Amino acid sequence: MDLIDELKALSSKVSKQLDIIQTEEATKNAFVMPFINALGYNVFDPSEVTPELTADVGTKKGEKVDYAILKEGKPIMLFECKWCGIDLDKEHKSQLYRYFSVTDARIGVLTNGVIYRFYTDLEEPNKMDARPFLEFNLLNIKESIVEELKMFSKSVFSLDETLTAATELKHTTEIKRIFAEQLTKPSENFVKFFASQVYSGKLTQAVKQEFTEFTKKALNHFINDRINERLKSALTTVDEENTSSVSPPIQPPYENQTATKEVKSKEEAKKDRESRVVTTEAEIEGHLIVRK
Repeated sequence: MDLIDELKALSSKVSKQLDIIQTEEATKNAFVMPFINALGYNVFDPSEVTPELTADVGTKKGEKVDYAILKEGKPIMLFECKWCGIDLDKEHKSQLYRYFSVTDARIGVLTNGVIYRFYTDLEEPNKMDARPFLEFNLLNIKESIVEELKMFSKSVFSLDETLTAATELKHTTEIKRIFAEQLTKPSENFVKFFASQVYSGKLTQAVKQEFTEFTKKALNHFINDRINERLKSALTTVDEENTSSVSPPIQPPYENQTATKEVKSKEEAKKDRESRVVTTEAEIEGHLIVRK
């Protein structure tokens, strides 16, 4: 089974059981262990997955990582798990931050069994970054994110390649976040960047406010235009495929060269065409969605 199929199956399970899971331990057993297993690691083999790995920090004794993924006896990934009802946006990564600095692992995962946030130490060696470079939500599966998750699979995991990908993901994610913010609330510098290229007058406060609205509208129109272009392209492809699937008319057989050809009535011709081209209800619905 491909990774995305396993994750979709787990997603269905999570959505059904979310309300009845009331503890961190239940979250780990029902949600986190199957996720780790989907990546190809045997959660029941301590040489691959070690639960409660000791990670004492300074005078703090008895510190334990919920799960450590091992390769050749050394931890490569740490999982810090919380109850599925916990909001990860609140401060819950301090434990993972401490564990990260006292182990050889370069990948740290903070999860509540639904959301998985992947961290590394791109900004300062052996010090976990404040922001994750990748986030995956089991209740909102995106194929593009699943493709990135594959690099953590046991069969293909390479630390060097993962860190290279993490660098790109971290920066592209941040740029997308900033861009999303600018779409809804453009900053003064962002507005000035565009206004200075199309307006030769003095950028007074009133002009800036005016150009703030111009910028928002222009960006949203641009995005809508691009989406419409993609939809038109998809519609053209669907129409071409439907056209190419129509079989040429079948000539009725005749007994000899001198036989008189029968001419079908319009009603008979219509029935004949309908019998050759069958459009399913799903195809019609999909076609209408694209056309909209």
